[in-house]
Amino acid sequence: MSTTSQAGQRINALLDENSFVEIGALVTARATDFNLKQTETPSDGVITGYGVIDGNLVYVYSQDASVLNGTVGEMHAKKIANLYDLAMKTGAPVIGLLDSAGLRLQEATDALNGFGEVYMKQTLASGVIPQITAVFGNCGGGLAIVPGLTDFTFMEADKAKLYVNAPNTLDGNEISRCDTSAAAFQSEEAGIVDVVADEASILAQIRQLVSMLPANNAEIALCECMDDLNRGCPEIVNCVGDTSIALSQIADDGIFVEVKQNYAKDMVTGFLRLNGATIGAVANRTEVYDENGEAVAKYDAVISAKGAEKAAEFVDFCDAFDIPVLSLTNAKGFEATKCSEKRMAKAAAKLTYAFANATVPKVNLIIGKAYGSAYVTMNSKSIGADITMAWPDAEIGTMDALLAAKIICDGQGSEAINACAKEYAELQNHVTSAAKRGYVDQIVEPVDTRKYIIGAFEMLAAKSEGRPEKKHGTV
Repeated sequence: MSTTSQAGQRINALLDENSFVEIGALVTARATDFNLKQTETPSDGVITGYGVIDGNLVYVYSQDASVLNGTVGEMHAKKIANLYDLAMKTGAPVIGLLDSAGLRLQEATDALNGFGEVYMKQTLASGVIPQITAVFGNCGGGLAIVPGLTDFTFMEADKAKLYVNAPNTLDGNEISRCDTSAAAFQSEEAGIVDVVADEASILAQIRQLVSMLPANNAEIALCECMDDLNRGCPEIVNCVGDTSIALSQIADDGIFVEVKQNYAKDMVTGFLRLNGATIGAVANRTEVYDENGEAVAKYDAVISAKGAEKAAEFVDFCDAFDIPVLSLTNAKGFEATKCSEKRMAKAAAKLTYAFANATVPKVNLIIGKAYGSAYVTMNSKSIGADITMAWPDAEIGTMDALLAAKIICDGQGSEAINACAKEYAELQNHVTSAAKRGYVDQIVEPVDTRKYIIGAFEMLAAKSEGRPEKKHGTV
């Protein structure tokens, strides 16, 4: 491997020191049209091989932009496809480091067929081994489908470009007006990119993510826990708004790895460890705090269409890889805007389906409001949560008590409405009312949240649950 090339340097920075073994180093292009025979194509523009991250086997390919701009030709694609074959045989993740001008035009249909071969391998690997991509340079046209087929995508903040159609080819658009290929757009608007950072941070965060994930769908992600299992969380009660902070309070050693953090910020998704076991977390969020403790964004306690889709995709990943799911619920309804309404019903259905269809251990903690169908959608007991917990001041019911009172006491005065609202809140919305009906299993004090959740997941560790026999669902 050429350690002087950027492609090689990225691999060395990603993997444990001196662990990389290259495969197919002598492969070159076979095509001879347009004078390609006269052009040196070392490794055909992609370095492929295997190594370890914290001792865990991974397969890596890194596109070399110094060779024909990293374009994908027949042999370039075959090397990646071969890497997938090895990864599937041994049950280990594949990490792709992308930096390419796209399809190699000189190889025409051979290159096009190569794209299809890579897509096929990715499809077969989906749900079997984790797939991670990082975009460091150009990733356009058909190559943009590659990160779309993987589980997690990282993108360099300033130089990377990700697009199917270049910004200037979009009707009514020009790159200076809206750079649809930029990391900001792809992470905040498109929701394809999980993490945006500089190159060194991306490689470090990929290492962290790999250490959290199982190697394949037959293994369990587990490590030794050095944190106190009975540790209290005295500050968590103040984190109802920003649940990413609440999840870090619960997590072993305070480590919560958030994914798609710039997209649909009203919904949090990510990974934490509890007693050493990796858990996937989904949580409603009404506030975002920066590293200085300042509130930088506020949201209503509602589920948006983007948030529902983001959470559904994440739950599907967790279920495929046998990762238990924890949800923190604080939702009083669905987002009510014209834009959201276009896809709200379908998005809510996808989230409902994802939770209901998942057979992994599922624990729901209600930390705020849990009203109506939004509550049912957020991993409620009625759609399959194994254990439902709630904090003492949680509210569970069909709607806000005052709104319900206005409907019940229509035409009556404010005094009667207020009295009705008070009674409704006590009889219908109070957490003990739901607990008496069996919809809540445990009412726990916020400070004790960590130990109760750990206990629930340990109890559920041997869970086995079947589903009707079918090829697959259609939602």
